[in-house]
Amino acid sequence: MGDQIARGQEFEKKAEKKLTGWGLFGSKHEDAAEFFEKAANCYKLAKSWDQAGAVFVKLAQCHIKLDSKHEAAGSYADAAHCYKKSNVKEAITCLEQSVNLFMEIGRLSMSARYYKEIAELCEQEQNLEQAMHYYDKAADLFQSEDVSSSANQCKQKIAQFAAQLEHYQRAIDIYEDIARQSLNNNLLKYGVRGHLLNAGICQLCKNDVVAITNALERYEELDPTFSGTREYKLLKDLAASVDEEDVAKFTDAVKEFDSMTKLDAWKTTLLLRVKESLKAKEMEEDDLT
Repeated sequence: MGDQIARGQEFEKKAEKKLTGWGLFGSKHEDAAEFFEKAANCYKLAKSWDQAGAVFVKLAQCHIKLDSKHEAAGSYADAAHCYKKSNVKEAITCLEQSVNLFMEIGRLSMSARYYKEIAELCEQEQNLEQAMHYYDKAADLFQSEDVSSSANQCKQKIAQFAAQLEHYQRAIDIYEDIARQSLNNNLLKYGVRGHLLNAGICQLCKNDVVAITNALERYEELDPTFSGTREYKLLKDLAASVDEEDVAKFTDAVKEFDSMTKLDAWKTTLLLRVKESLKAKEMEEDDLT
């Protein structure tokens, strides 16, 4: 490890020396770039991630001087992948630099990929608002490149976080839109019931019985097979229990569904919010009587 760091420092010194010297037609930046790359790889082998990241940034700057935007973008991405292990904030900064360069040279699919990576880092840091922002950018670019499956993955993340942050209508719009798109795709149409279930759970969180009933009618029209599914039955039973303000009925409906199809943590969290709201209403009524 120590040997690799010593070698890295030696290469880095040689690179810096080249930059302070003079060379013909940018040759000093080419020579420096070669040494910076060797230095960065030595630091990587030593698992000295901050040093590796910093040197990849210097390498990117050499490529910019040489007007090699593609190589510069790649070096910023390499820097980010080192920083990911030690400094998430720096990793995001480097990925943004990489995206900007890839956008300039029209590499939209690479830009989309790295926007998605930034979103994942924000998610890892529990910064859901920022994660939504970058997933949105990624989805737009994936869509423009006709990579619908990746675009939909990003949109589902946005809907998931929107619901967690109580932006229920935004989540509903996304899930319903994905369900509509998926109906005409033989590979995706089997996921429609799941998207409509997610949209329906978000409808329940809004505590508007009329809206829930209208939504279920819309979903039946959208997909005539939906009314025969367990997902539809669950939403119908939950809507009825919300209308009747019956906590026990609500709990039984959830338990019955969960015994056959395990509810994930996201659905469970949202359904608990609805249940707590029902309980609060029940207690209010008890206080009034």
